[in-house]
Amino acid sequence: MTGGPRRESPKAGRGTNAAADDALRASFRRQAQACRDLGSPFTARVCELFAARLEPEGAVAGVLFDWPGDPTAVGDALALRLTGALHALVLDGRCPALTTVYPPHHETAGDNALWAALAHALDEHADVILERLESAPQTNEVGRAAVLLPGFLTVARLTGRPLVLSEVGASAGLNLLWDRFRYHLGAVAWGDSSASVRLHVRWAGPPPPVAAVAIRERAGCDLAPLDPAAPADRLRLLSYTWPDQAERLARTRAALAVAAREQHRVERAHALDWLERRLAHVHDAAAHVVYHTIAWQYLDTAARARGQALMTAAGARATATAPLAWLRLEADGRKPGAALTLTLWPPGTEQQIARSCFHGRWIDWSGWDATG
Repeated sequence: MTGGPRRESPKAGRGTNAAADDALRASFRRQAQACRDLGSPFTARVCELFAARLEPEGAVAGVLFDWPGDPTAVGDALALRLTGALHALVLDGRCPALTTVYPPHHETAGDNALWAALAHALDEHADVILERLESAPQTNEVGRAAVLLPGFLTVARLTGRPLVLSEVGASAGLNLLWDRFRYHLGAVAWGDSSASVRLHVRWAGPPPPVAAVAIRERAGCDLAPLDPAAPADRLRLLSYTWPDQAERLARTRAALAVAAREQHRVERAHALDWLERRLAHVHDAAAHVVYHTIAWQYLDTAARARGQALMTAAGARATATAPLAWLRLEADGRKPGAALTLTLWPPGTEQQIARSCFHGRWIDWSGWDATG
């Protein structure tokens, strides 16, 4: 996701035009609905309060109302930038006024008390919040590994080869380590029963494929990779996990601990430059799997076209002994959730194999149609 422009010191109380005012408030309301749909009523409540009560007074509000880019979730995700900054103040203990109204204390705090604490944070911690507004939200949703797993199993079963993993937009690299987790896909369990990261998914459809999986190599890239062992990076990642979702926070902490022990670092690189380098190498007797989750949409049209061309050209060079797979969980404009799509070369067959919640809470599995 592209970061917004750096800002000069804003002037308090800037004016705003009606169209910009309406666009900002609408973006917060749409984010509130998305949070409700994804099981975070508290974050939805915070977004609704900003939509209803925020006025263009003060340093932070001045920047929000004068935002030069696209405030929506498919643009600069301004609501998520702000809520992430506020959650960070709670997680590191810098704003006790917020802590008293944030989970687990939120159910006894009325809207007036919550808004008073939010307004206090915007005033007292403006410098911290303004700095966070300058960069895009960064998530590494571990729940998506549960959606990817049956895709990896499908590739392993169809090719009979060990896997070479290449993740685009890998953040802290948590989902590069998906084979270190324990999964419950409905009634089917997979992975080490003693794993600290445990994912339980509501499963619909036929059972997931059964296949032996071996990982030969794993690598990932990100424009701004995070170090799972660095306290500041851990805080950043956790802050974008919604505060009333204790299970998500716990599994992210557990996955960060796993990644810190593994000491596997994500490469700082532009996605398509990195992908071009990765695809240039042929991995004989292995299936190369390029994958990403809710990342492709943040590339512009030209970049997506370049990515498609890179994958198509590499697919044309793939062989039965060195196959190439493209596995992606991305929004496709349909509901519910997002589409899990797999393309496998040779011969280049593409199929949607599942739909899933954006956070991996449920999977509607259709699987690979061998006759398709």
